[in-house]
Amino acid sequence: MKFQIKHECRGRIRVQMAQPRMTLEQADLLEAWLQTLPAVERAVVHDRTRCAVIEYQGSRRVLLDALKGFSYQDKALNELRRIHSIRELNRAYEEKLVGMVAFKAIRSLFFPAPLRAAYTIISSIPYLFRAIRCVFQGHLRVEVLDGISVCLSMVRREFDTASSVMFLLGLGELLEEWSHKKSVDDLARSMSLNIDRVWLKTEDGEVLVPLHQVQPGDRVSVRMGSVIPLDGAITEGEVMVNQASLTGESIPVLKRPGSSVYAGTVVEEGECILQVTQQSGEGRYDKIVAMIEQSEALKSAAENQAARLADKLVPYTLVGSGLVYLLTRNITRAMSVLMVDFSCALKLSMPLAVLSAMGEASRFHVTVKGGKYLEAMAQADTIVFDKTGTLTHASPVVAEVISFSGRKEAEMLRLAACLEEHFPHSMANAVVQAARERKLAHEEMHSQVEYLVAHGIASTVDGERVIIGSAHFVFEDEGCVVPPEEQGAFDALPPQYSHLYLAIGGVLAAVICISDPLRAEAAAALDALRQFGVRKIVMLTGDSERTAAAIAAQVGVDEFRAEVLPEDKARFVQAERAQGHTVVMIGDGINDSPALSAANVGVAISDGAAIAREIADITIAADSLFELVKLRALSQHLMQRIRSNYRFVIGFNGSLIALGAMGILAPATSAMLHNLSTLGVSMRSMTNLLPPER
Repeated sequence: MKFQIKHECRGRIRVQMAQPRMTLEQADLLEAWLQTLPAVERAVVHDRTRCAVIEYQGSRRVLLDALKGFSYQDKALNELRRIHSIRELNRAYEEKLVGMVAFKAIRSLFFPAPLRAAYTIISSIPYLFRAIRCVFQGHLRVEVLDGISVCLSMVRREFDTASSVMFLLGLGELLEEWSHKKSVDDLARSMSLNIDRVWLKTEDGEVLVPLHQVQPGDRVSVRMGSVIPLDGAITEGEVMVNQASLTGESIPVLKRPGSSVYAGTVVEEGECILQVTQQSGEGRYDKIVAMIEQSEALKSAAENQAARLADKLVPYTLVGSGLVYLLTRNITRAMSVLMVDFSCALKLSMPLAVLSAMGEASRFHVTVKGGKYLEAMAQADTIVFDKTGTLTHASPVVAEVISFSGRKEAEMLRLAACLEEHFPHSMANAVVQAARERKLAHEEMHSQVEYLVAHGIASTVDGERVIIGSAHFVFEDEGCVVPPEEQGAFDALPPQYSHLYLAIGGVLAAVICISDPLRAEAAAALDALRQFGVRKIVMLTGDSERTAAAIAAQVGVDEFRAEVLPEDKARFVQAERAQGHTVVMIGDGINDSPALSAANVGVAISDGAAIAREIADITIAADSLFELVKLRALSQHLMQRIRSNYRFVIGFNGSLIALGAMGILAPATSAMLHNLSTLGVSMRSMTNLLPPER
C-alpha cells in the first residue's frame, strides 16, 4: 500500500493512504488489521480523510514496512472483516441528524405559512395516534401529554409552536436511538466469542484449526468448560449446556445426539461432537443484540425507578393543568403547565446515562452486561479475589520439572502438555507454553480426557491411567504413591512454587513447579479500592496454607481462605451476602464459576476459562488490576450523575410549571425550555464520567 506521512512525533504517526476514496469497509478492515500488529497500542482510521492515526511502541521502520505490505485483497484478512460495522451505524445516524436539522431550517426559512401549517398537521398524526392508543389501552403515559400538547397548539393555530415541539421530540428520539444502538453494538461486540481455534474432527483424528476455516458440515469436538464456537447439532456424546448467555436459563440443559446447540453457550458437563450448521460470525452477534434489548432484568434499579416515576407523574401533570385552568380560566396558563412534564427527561436521561457508562467502560477494556451490575458495583462493600490469574499474573510459568522413577523430564512435560491443552486455564497454559518453548511437539496419544473441576485431569496412555492435578486429587482421591526410594526428593520439593503432580499407573512420575508471581500493581490497586469505599477484601485459593499466607501478606488482603473447593468459594460468597454485604467476586477459572454466579457481581478475566466469562456479569481484560479501580470509580460517578439528573429534572421542570401557572411563561416558551432542558440533560448523560487519561 502506498501512503504519505502527514505528521509524526515520538510513538505517534499520522499517515494518509494514496487512494482516491476509502470505503467504510476498507476503513474498518485497515483499522482492525492495524490493531493486530504487536507494536501498535492504538489505531484510528478516518475514512473521509483516508488517514490513519497510529500510536505505537518499538521500531518505526518495522511499522512502516508492515504498512507498505498491507493489501485489502489479502485473503488472510477475511477473518477481520466485520459483519456489523459501527462506522456504518454512526454514518447512517449522522446523515439522519443532519437531514433533520437541515430540513427544519429549510421549512422555517423558505416554506410559506400555509405550507408549514399543512406539514405540521400531517406530521402530528403519529403523535395523536400514539396518544389515542394509550388512552384506549387505559395508560396515561408521556405519549398522552405529547399528543395533547401538539393538538392544543394546533387548535390555537400555533403551528410553529407545534412544529418546534415535534422537532425537539423527534430529535431527542433520534439521539436516544443512536446512543442506544451504539452502546448495544459496543456491548455485543465485546461479548462476542474470543475463540481463535477449534478441534476439528477428521479421519486422522482431531486437528486444531483456525475458527474461520470451519465450514458448515464439518464436525467439531467440544469439551467440558468450553464455549460452543458455532451453531450446530450434536452427533456424538451427551452434555449439559449452560444457555444463560442467550436464553437467560439458569439451569443447564441436557443435550443428546440430534439436539441443536448454539454458539456462545457453554458445556458445563461432558463432551460432544457437533456438526456445524452455521459459519463463524453469522447469527451470534444478532442473538446477543436481541438478548440485550429484550432483557429487562439487566436494567438497573435506578432506570426502573425513573421509568415508573415518569409514568406516575403524567396524571399529576394533567391534573395540574386542569386545576390551573379552573382557577384562572386562562387556557394559555393551563397549556404552559401541560407543555412541561417530567417524563421525557426522566425516561430519556437515565437509560442514556447507563448505556453511556457501559460504553465508556468498554474503552477501559471492561465489558458490563447490564446496568444493574454497575449499580451493584457502586454499592459493593466486599470484594473477593481468586488468587491464580487475578492477584497473580494471568500467565504463570513453569520454573522446574522434577521427574521420578528415572523418567525423562522432557517426556513428562510433553505428556503433561498433551493433557493440559484441552482445558485452558492459567496453569494449564503455562505447561503448554513451556512445552512449546522447548519445542516438545506431541501427538494426541491419549484416550478420552476427563476433567474434574478444581482437582485435575485423567486419561489413559498406552493402557495406563495418567492423571495430573493437585496433591489432594493425585494422592488422596486417586490413591497414587511416591516411589519409596525417592521420598527424600519428594520432601525436598521447592516450597516457593505451586506444584502440579503427574502420576502414571498410580505412581508419581513428575512434579511440575509453577512460578506464579504477584502482580506488581496488586497491593496498590487494593489500597485504591479501599479509598473508594470497599471495606473488606478477601482472597480465596485452592493452594496450600503456606502459599496462600505468603501471597496474602504481600498483597495486603483483610483475610484469606486456603485449600478451598469451588463449592467452598460459593458458600463463602453466599454467607457474606446473607450478612447483608454487597459482594463482588473476581475469578478466571472453571472452578470460580459457582462463586461468580453466587455474587452480586461476578467479574471474570477475559483470558480465563470460557465458562467463567459467560457466567460473569462483568469481564475485564486484566492488563492491570487498576481496571477494577476504574470500574468502581465509573460506577460511583454514574450513580452521582443519576442523582444529579433527578435533582435537575425535578427542580427545573417544577420551576417551569410554576412560572407557567403564574402566567410568566407562554406555552411556546415553556415547551421550548422544557424540550431544550430534556435534550441538555440527555446530552450531558452521554458524556464521559471519568476524565481522559493523560
